[in-house]
Amino acid sequence: MKPDFAKQGGLVPAIVQDIETGEVLMLAYMNEDAWEKTLETGEAHFWSRSRKSLWHKGATSGHVQKVEHIRLDCDADTVLLIVEQVGGAACHEGFKSCFYRELVGSGEPVICSPKVFDPKEVYK
Repeated sequence: MKPDFAKQGGLVPAIVQDIETGEVLMLAYMNEDAWEKTLETGEAHFWSRSRKSLWHKGATSGHVQKVEHIRLDCDADTVLLIVEQVGGAACHEGFKSCFYRELVGSGEPVICSPKVFDPKEVYK
């Protein structure tokens, strides 16, 4: 079974979850090529909507995502990747999770996830 890429214009959302903690690390999109490359390599690949190209997560930073489990939702239009996050950071801004801000009180964002690396040093 594979995702129903035709249903959503060729892309499906892919939620990425840390195998050790269960924390949601990021949300990205996969097309059929990214899906096939992920299955082939065992590492997460996505479709970059901004660059309009296939994207191997961690190819530049070294913080790859080793896929341990793949799940599809009941409609086969969303993917859940349960991964080992190499290097401890999924976010291109250097945080463990892309969801590193929590809105509290009046809606002010508070950083709630550790910063693992300096993006200026990694993405020169």
